[in-house]
Amino acid sequence: MNRSRDMRPRRVLYVVSMFPCLSETFIVREIEQLIERGVDVHIVSLKRCSQSIVQSSAAALMPRVLQPVGWRTSLRGLAQALVSRRGPLGTCVAGLVGGLWRQPVVLGKTLVALWRTLGVLGEIERFDPDLVHAHWATYPSSIAWCVRILLDVPFSFTSHAHDIFVEDQMLARKLAEAALSVTISEFNVRYLTSRHGQAWAPGQLQVIHCGVDRRRLPDPAQAADREEGLVVCVGRLDPIKGFDVLIRALAQLKGCAVDFRCVIVGEGPLRHPLERLREELGLGSCIEMPGAMPQEQVQSLMARASVFVMPSVVTPEGNRDGIPVALMEAMAGEAAVVATRVSGIPELVADGVTGLLVEPDDAQALSRAMRRLLTDPVLRSRLGASGRGHVLESFEVSVQTERLLSHFSRALMQRTPHHVG
Repeated sequence: MNRSRDMRPRRVLYVVSMFPCLSETFIVREIEQLIERGVDVHIVSLKRCSQSIVQSSAAALMPRVLQPVGWRTSLRGLAQALVSRRGPLGTCVAGLVGGLWRQPVVLGKTLVALWRTLGVLGEIERFDPDLVHAHWATYPSSIAWCVRILLDVPFSFTSHAHDIFVEDQMLARKLAEAALSVTISEFNVRYLTSRHGQAWAPGQLQVIHCGVDRRRLPDPAQAADREEGLVVCVGRLDPIKGFDVLIRALAQLKGCAVDFRCVIVGEGPLRHPLERLREELGLGSCIEMPGAMPQEQVQSLMARASVFVMPSVVTPEGNRDGIPVALMEAMAGEAAVVATRVSGIPELVADGVTGLLVEPDDAQALSRAMRRLLTDPVLRSRLGASGRGHVLESFEVSVQTERLLSHFSRALMQRTPHHVG
């Protein structure tokens, strides 16, 4: 493959678990920004999209997506690889087996993902990427690692949350062998260092925040139309989000005779338990759970919110949020926010400056913080304005993508070609 080693990458292949994915709009924004900067991006989706809601911005990228192919095409790809890439393919399989044999289910799924990827390997080779970049340190980065070996092209990946806090899919090896490793918070850097020492070369692990696109933010002037007492929360109905704590906190808020209406936007496995808790606490008329919504509707709801809440927790297994993008979006829309001291969230929310922070799993503290904001419009306005300024300065997608592209370029220039026998 011909590559310039003194220029920005011209072609980047992204590997993701599923594209599009409603909860991963930050990947869409990042890819859009790269394309605007003249980088040709193609996307390998390891699974077909199973979601009914597809954002318009993601739909526009669908012609660039390589979807999983049928088993016959994958078998042909395997046969071709056995003939023309027997050595590299053997290196991939041996590496996966050696790194994942203690996790047989993960190993099996990874080998299936590799087999499916072989079905589109010819298209990947014709695309001739300068770099393969994966989001998540799990299956996508494992496949990016394999493509690196099969096509002798450098790979990089971005780690987020569960993929490092709960999963460990050859993480130390990926950190050591990637041309560039990216993670989304300084907290993650400290966590990875505590778990894996310095598996990576100096400068190889970089913090690139997920970002918001200022061009798509609602006009802050709409803040005058905010609905008094409206509390909004957005996220997958998953244990790490702490929505059960939020519902208990709202019950305490109701007991203090504070008027509110709460809308919890999102879908997930905890819908029925959360609905039961809502009814048990007599909050059926106060809490709405409309399910997942298109981004435009979510932003409209955030623009009307008096308070945005992100009650993230750490599960017994150690799973937790990274820095929730929904929290960034709410702050960018000048909403006053309450969040918890979990993972990288304090890097986004400074207590009393850009929002309010409470300890996780503390319904009483969460209730007090919400009450404080709901009853103090001056404080809401001050925190909202400060929060927006902080997000636009440090979490804007164009700035973060420019940094990512700079690190891509540096990684390519420093790259030593990978050779396999």
